[in-house]
Amino acid sequence: VPVCPPPPLTPLLASCRRYRGLTLVLTFLCYTSYHLSRKPISIVKSQLHPNCSALGPNPRNNSNSSSWCSWAPFDGDNYKELFGALDNAFLVAYAIGMFISGIFGERLPLRYYLSGGMVLSGLFTVLFGLGYFWDIHVLWYFIVMQVCNGLVQTTGWPSVVACVGNWFGKGKRGLIMGIWNSHTSVGNILGSLIAGVWVSSAWGLSFIVPGVIIAVMGVICFFFLVEYPEDVGCSPPLHHVRVTSSEKDPEAITSNEGPLGISGRSHADHCDSPKEPAEEPEAISFLGALRIPGVVEFSLCLLFAKLVSYTFLYWLPLYIVNVAHFGAKEAGDLSTLFDVGGILGGIFAGLISDYTGGRATTCCVMLVLAAPMLFLYNHIGQNGIGTSIAMLIVCGALVNGPYALITTAVSADLGTHESLKGNAKALSTVTAIIDGTGSVGAALGPLLAGLISPTGWNNVFYMLIAADVLACLLLTRVVLKEVRGWCGSMARKRGYVRP
Repeated sequence: VPVCPPPPLTPLLASCRRYRGLTLVLTFLCYTSYHLSRKPISIVKSQLHPNCSALGPNPRNNSNSSSWCSWAPFDGDNYKELFGALDNAFLVAYAIGMFISGIFGERLPLRYYLSGGMVLSGLFTVLFGLGYFWDIHVLWYFIVMQVCNGLVQTTGWPSVVACVGNWFGKGKRGLIMGIWNSHTSVGNILGSLIAGVWVSSAWGLSFIVPGVIIAVMGVICFFFLVEYPEDVGCSPPLHHVRVTSSEKDPEAITSNEGPLGISGRSHADHCDSPKEPAEEPEAISFLGALRIPGVVEFSLCLLFAKLVSYTFLYWLPLYIVNVAHFGAKEAGDLSTLFDVGGILGGIFAGLISDYTGGRATTCCVMLVLAAPMLFLYNHIGQNGIGTSIAMLIVCGALVNGPYALITTAVSADLGTHESLKGNAKALSTVTAIIDGTGSVGAALGPLLAGLISPTGWNNVFYMLIAADVLACLLLTRVVLKEVRGWCGSMARKRGYVRP
């Protein structure tokens, strides 16, 4: 039997690593721009209905009205309800569209789907901002722009998670995706800072500039994104750890991150005879994805976790203005500290869950700690600037840590679950189901905050604490399963149980 010479590894492996790095960076920038374009509405709210009496009389008619400088139709006493309607126009459309988006994402080229959604999102964000320059004062215009933007933004999350899941295996997925998921907080921070530049002078630019940025990123994505390792001659990653003899074969392990044809089998097939093309697996159905163990529990948990996160996303600047009496720009800048905490929390959650193997337990512990911290922030968070900064960072870490872990590493784990028997066509659908269910909570949170806030901010925080507790309880079954797994593993190591 002729022996095939080993293929040259170094140049091919280096090329594959460069493509993996490019995919990670490009998807990071893409989703940063998604959140960058969502954030301006929360910054601009305080400018659409400011305290006009503090600015003096209206120079046009010497009116002492407290709403003469507000932007109609948000100049009435029901402005909080109208802000809630704006938020929910986007979030309800996003939640409904997300359940459909994953199905399309499995069946369309991800590059086209993602870049097209980004360009359209940029268009609708710009049109919202042009309402300022076109002097539009009818609510339906802003509602329609929010609905359209919510629908097209559903192209983002299933696409970027599927791309990263296609390139990275399970080994250090929690840490890698925890760091990568900081794009959410980075986008929120940049969106707040960019919107804050023009919020007091020409708030339309607070939308137009982020809209242009996401559209430009969509064009870049179209030309440079690589969807699958196989498209550039690299082998797909290892999604499940199996105890086989190949684990001791460094050449077999290398093949999981290297080019196609490096493993013994594929290289031998190349030498002996051409391999018949494998049959393309069919995309999983919606009900089939729901039957994957853990999808329902994590989806419902994310509903309540995202309710808390998005309430902060949309209402924190206004809360700081009302309670701490900062200006619109200062409140927007201070609110970015919540997202700084979110970055740290996402990385920490990913690292701990990789080390322990307990995704659900990590989420549950952070949710349990988040509830009392939210109570403390509401009662002592405004006692001083130092206290406010510390509490915002801690609350951001504990609130966004579980949210980040579920939408990234957990979604990728479940989308490549071993029950699928190697069919990776479920990744986008599972991601869309989990994030779509979470988006229902994202829509409910700001809506409930708008309805409850007139009765006092204390009640808003009680609602957020209750949501955190419910999110934790929904993971009880999965947490118990992880704990039993740890106990069984420890017993086997000590010789109490036969392996």
